[in-house]
Amino acid sequence: MKISPVHRIKGSISLPGDKSISHRAALIAGIAEGTSQLTNFSTSRDCASTLACLEQLGVIVTRHGNTVMIQPPTQLRAPTEPLDCGNSGSTMRMLAGILAGNNLICELTGDDSLSSRPMKRIIEPLEMMGTKIQSSGGKPPLVIQGTPPLNVITYELPVASAQVKSCVLFAGLNASGRTTVIEPATTRDHTERLFNGFGVAVEITGTSIGINGPARFVGGEMTIPGDISSAAYFVAAAMLLHNSELTIEDVCLNPTRTEFISLLRSSGGDIESVETRSDRNEPSGSIKVAASEIRQGSNQPLRIGKERIPALIDELPLVAVVGSQLDGVEIRGAAELRVKETDRISATVRNLRAMGAEVEEFDDGLFVNGPTKLRGAQIESFEDHRIAMAFSIAALVADGPSEISGASCVDISFPEFFDLLKQVVEA
Repeated sequence: MKISPVHRIKGSISLPGDKSISHRAALIAGIAEGTSQLTNFSTSRDCASTLACLEQLGVIVTRHGNTVMIQPPTQLRAPTEPLDCGNSGSTMRMLAGILAGNNLICELTGDDSLSSRPMKRIIEPLEMMGTKIQSSGGKPPLVIQGTPPLNVITYELPVASAQVKSCVLFAGLNASGRTTVIEPATTRDHTERLFNGFGVAVEITGTSIGINGPARFVGGEMTIPGDISSAAYFVAAAMLLHNSELTIEDVCLNPTRTEFISLLRSSGGDIESVETRSDRNEPSGSIKVAASEIRQGSNQPLRIGKERIPALIDELPLVAVVGSQLDGVEIRGAAELRVKETDRISATVRNLRAMGAEVEEFDDGLFVNGPTKLRGAQIESFEDHRIAMAFSIAALVADGPSEISGASCVDISFPEFFDLLKQVVEA
């Protein structure tokens, strides 16, 4: 994908359904009582993997455009082939929690990237609950032998992870008694909100989340708000480019997902958000952003420490790009980025250096000096959608054209990204 610098961003857009919410809503609907209708379901390849796995387990899935009807079976059936989770860690980790409590033997596989990602973090709690799991050194493929009813546990997460938390809570649906997860730091809370929204009570006390099993959801309708992580790229571009004005309609405004917006505001971003509705406890509304007098000249870089990482985990490569246009940014406590779809710390450092930025790499993060006038360059996506999109925004504010290799990887989360970008950029 070749991208040339532009003068401004202008217009109004709506985004496909939030990926994190779509995953969870589909999995809930697949094991609920009654049929569910999910409107504005994510168009991402990752969420398509979740639907395909549900179909292999006997769930009837009917898709008309961005509306998905999900009719669960009386009980899940054993698949005849391995369940292919594609590139989706969310699919594998959360589905493992569901399968742990069903009397089935299933194999979960994925692509090369997913097969390199750590799964011991879900294997440990699920085996504590009584499930038998075979793995390749703690990595996929996973062979799960469900053993209902599961044991109840109180599990302290060694690493803050919404996916691991969700895995244990899904398993707790088929345990007899109270299952509790304790987080070291607050992570996105879509699972808790949607459990309550679809009829399974979740009790939250500080960083402790508990449910009582056995329990089952009640299906129904939901309109999924636009993806806030996808919105982040457009918000950043509109803030950085002079004379920009952009409105993003009906986007997720869950407070555990809006830290990036708060970060940009603290850096001078002219960003307004207005909540307009709530569906199954998920708030949404519009975001309006204009070109801003961003913070420069203070010689004080943004500092993002471990406590903020869970709320910014998807946006951190973009934060590094934005920091290059401010007075720099230091990100620490983000070692988790090294075990995403690619090593996102290394990928971000390499691409920023290719664009002329001064960057220091740490084991758990990076430092970007700024402000720096980026130059057009050959950018490597490393087949990682977040890297491809973050450096598309870098290319818009650079001096000279850039080319991003492997840019089609954006389909993993946001197939419409480049088309929507073309709609709102003005050369």
